[in-house]
Amino acid sequence: MKISLQNKKALIGGSSKGLGFAVAKQLALSGAHVTIVSSNEALLKEKVMSLNSQTKVNHQYLVCDYNDHNSYSKKITEYFRDNKVDILINNTQGPIAGDVNSVTIDDYQNAFDLLFKNIVLTTNLALKNMRNIQWGRIVNMTSVSVKEPLKYLALSNTIRSAVTTWGKTLSNEVAESNITVNNILTGYFKTERLEQLNSEKAKKMGIEIDEVIANMKSQVPLKRIGEPDEFGYLATFLCSDYASYINGVNITIDGGLIKSL
Repeated sequence: MKISLQNKKALIGGSSKGLGFAVAKQLALSGAHVTIVSSNEALLKEKVMSLNSQTKVNHQYLVCDYNDHNSYSKKITEYFRDNKVDILINNTQGPIAGDVNSVTIDDYQNAFDLLFKNIVLTTNLALKNMRNIQWGRIVNMTSVSVKEPLKYLALSNTIRSAVTTWGKTLSNEVAESNITVNNILTGYFKTERLEQLNSEKAKKMGIEIDEVIANMKSQVPLKRIGEPDEFGYLATFLCSDYASYINGVNITIDGGLIKSL
């Protein structure tokens, strides 16, 4: 089975590094023309050059600050005035870590803007073209914490749960236009975000970060942390015609971490 996304245009949020870039890379290698998004222009330029050299296609980047919803709204609206996409990967960086006793009402509002409002706005803008061409793929990158909440990620647990139920609702409404909407529930992967969370956890617990990582691996039946490319393979499959009958589902990719069905 060879996935071809020739002539497809994709917008990938939060994609200058980590899982977002892993998805962008696999989409590009499968023939899609990709636009990667983040607030770090220097890193975006570096990653676009890497993609261009691997695929011999001129990919794009868009500089946006997800933490400033008003600014993001203007930038993404301008982008869609001149661009259309067939594939949308909804992803942003995560909100601050903390349990329910340490985060504030303002923190919840900021997390809502970051994780929910930005995604809904972007999707609404992308849907116009998808409906016109009667084809589209929307993938929401969320977390396994929507099934089994993590104590130190109260904000992420809460708002990502809203994203997954919104995604399911949307999938029912756009399916007749041959547009699929699916949620990927992400487990432990080797990313800068995981390193940051593990570092904070180690300091809080007064232990070495290696101990935190070893404990994390022990919770996963496969006894390892996932590679970003493994996530990219799944997302790329969901964006292909091979996944045309997969719609409105939560797909967990976590090495067996989640114990529930």
